[in-house]
Amino acid sequence: MNYSEKQLVEAFRKALAKRGGRGIFGLGRQFKIADDDRSKSLCLEEFIKCVHDFRVGIKPADAERLYKVFDRDGSGSIDYDEFLRGVRGEMNQFRTQLCKKAFAIMDKDGSGVLNADDIRQAYNAKKHPDVISGKKTEDEILGEFLDTFEQHYANAHPDSRDGKVNIEEWNEYYNNVSMSVDRDDYFELMMNNTWNLDGKRVTKKGWGGEF
Repeated sequence: MNYSEKQLVEAFRKALAKRGGRGIFGLGRQFKIADDDRSKSLCLEEFIKCVHDFRVGIKPADAERLYKVFDRDGSGSIDYDEFLRGVRGEMNQFRTQLCKKAFAIMDKDGSGVLNADDIRQAYNAKKHPDVISGKKTEDEILGEFLDTFEQHYANAHPDSRDGKVNIEEWNEYYNNVSMSVDRDDYFELMMNNTWNLDGKRVTKKGWGGEF
């Protein structure tokens, strides 16, 4: 099938969205693997390798066309941020506001940074399978949950890991999650169920374990 550029990008997005948050996160790791010269950007050959190895069903000729779409500045290389913006896009205003609201609720001291104690108030790991089986403690699961946020952000900012979550890391994580949630009302439901935005606690199950 001969795709237009728009159709080609959309087909790529759909292939990633089918994998949920893992799609973008996995693509970030594949980007680093394909970056043979460690330049933090991909040339055409590295990009084609990245797409091929990630197995999203894009032919080399179409991967070359995708590359030209993502190389917006015509520099002959694409960095991770440039690539991510092209594939994922950004959350709309409605979703962004929900994320800001959740972060503000958690950030009780107004520091602009969430630590384990902040997130512990809302994230309950008691029902996690590894806690129930005795393999891990609640604090260990909470640490892994925090690390999930940082992993998404660290794809583009390798030196950012500090055991805490700032608003940029928070938004980066939910930008990636948002890509696989088609409808705003589903995204709102997810945020309410996870962070109790409407004050009606139904479940304390966090979504961090899904990614």
